[in-house]
Amino acid sequence: MRRAVVTGGASGLGAATAVRLRADGLEVITADIAPGADAALDVTDAAAVDAFARSAGAIDVLVNSAGIVGANVPIVDTTPDDWRGVFEVNVFGTVNLIRAFAPGMVERGWGRIVNFASMAGKDGNPNLSIYSASKAAVIGLTKSTGKELARTGVLVNAIAPAVFETPMNATNTPEVLEYMTSLIPMRRLGQPPELAALVSWLVSDELSFSTGAVYDISGGRATY
Repeated sequence: MRRAVVTGGASGLGAATAVRLRADGLEVITADIAPGADAALDVTDAAAVDAFARSAGAIDVLVNSAGIVGANVPIVDTTPDDWRGVFEVNVFGTVNLIRAFAPGMVERGWGRIVNFASMAGKDGNPNLSIYSASKAAVIGLTKSTGKELARTGVLVNAIAPAVFETPMNATNTPEVLEYMTSLIPMRRLGQPPELAALVSWLVSDELSFSTGAVYDISGGRATY
């Protein structure tokens, strides 16, 4: 039985992913700073991530779902601490998990890593400069890591969702949600099981000739 770690697994897209992967027959460990996950983990704490990796043992699949939106303000009103806080979770947290689990996957000759980016990382959302920049960084990280590991049997890909119906997006103002939904030709929010189905394929044996790629799931919003 293959084993997976899903960060941000207590709710939203991470929780939906965990449900789907368990249905696919994987043993899944969810990790989150919020209650309700199998393991309490702050992804920004590199030492804690390393300790978690040692306790988890051999992991075949890593899904980096943990993320935060941060301040919804014009860039001139952001602060250095605003930027650091979001990048610590969305970028450095993803890096910490990859550094902890990729070596074991490479040693065993098989692995799948899926990083959650966002359409904001490709298009940029106004008043969400920090979040948009952090998700652009996740995309760049995925492309670089995918190339590095391309001949090891470990495939690294990213998903770029448009707005989904999740607790994280429930904190956005109605105006922000209306704006983001207006960009989606289907004119609706995505549902977490729809994204989980994409993850299911990305971590399966059916995927063999894709790495360093970004898969849009955007209801038609994606333009490139």
